[in-house]
Amino acid sequence: MADQPEHRRADYRHFQPITTRWHDNDLYGHVNNVVYYSYFDSAVNAYLIERGGLDIHNGEVVGFVVSSGCDYFASIAFPDQIEVGLRVGRLGNSSVQYELAIFKRGEDEASAAGRFVHVFVERATNRPTPIPGRLRAALEGLVS
Repeated sequence: MADQPEHRRADYRHFQPITTRWHDNDLYGHVNNVVYYSYFDSAVNAYLIERGGLDIHNGEVVGFVVSSGCDYFASIAFPDQIEVGLRVGRLGNSSVQYELAIFKRGEDEASAAGRFVHVFVERATNRPTPIPGRLRAALEGLVS
């Protein structure tokens, strides 16, 4: 594998620990590719709830994923302890592009790197809306 300097631990602003689960492994004995997306989603939403005050149950604003992708460099498997590195690549008026990476605990190089875009919408209308102040401030802290 070629050196991936853009996917090193030092290039990310926040880390969310994730515990792999037995059922994350597939028939081949490693975490199935689709599970990485759930790790990404969990890491982002934990950050938005804890740091940005996002109310996923009753808030007026919700984030819809409109685009996503992932590149894989090395496999992970249960019972690996992992951390999802998080940074913001682009912060718009109503949208944000997250850049994420999966790191095994203690490793400097990512096992996978992904990205996805949230568009924030009014819950009542599903129409795009500006990112609320507290949420925007939390996201600004992740801009790389």
